[in-house]
Amino acid sequence: MYEIIQTYGGMGLGLLGAALAVVLAGIGSAKGTGMAGEAGAGLLCEDPGKFGKVMILQVIPGTQGIYGFVVGFLALMFMGLLNGAAVGMSLELGFQYFTACLPIAFGGLISAIAQGKVAVSAINILAKKPDDWSKGMILCITVEFYAILSLLVSIFMLLFIEHPTL
Repeated sequence: MYEIIQTYGGMGLGLLGAALAVVLAGIGSAKGTGMAGEAGAGLLCEDPGKFGKVMILQVIPGTQGIYGFVVGFLALMFMGLLNGAAVGMSLELGFQYFTACLPIAFGGLISAIAQGKVAVSAINILAKKPDDWSKGMILCITVEFYAILSLLVSIFMLLFIEHPTL
């Protein structure tokens, strides 16, 4: 059992981190875009001409899923999973990859859901005061700042790991 952990434990931790980055940020984006889509569909029943603006507000909470995918892919690439070098990775190195993926995993999850809620409110602005819809969009983009911070921290952490495959 000890040999299996020594051989595959580090890679397993790294893979878990990459998976969490993709899955949790993706869940947040799915929830956020879903909430905005539901609100937007209600508005479009009344005024189909607002589709373009509704679509923009719905798409904004989806960026966190993309950020999570980017971090997950970078982690897999840096770990050497694509060329087989990840096998035999130390537990310490695997834990570093795991930890580097956590900021976007949780930051993406939470900010995408929060951004979805703001997008729903922005769609309400669009419904009641169509000329002010851009104010709601700016409020949505304000939440994006924290997703970008999570993305940057994860990328910086990945870049400062001493990668044996690079």
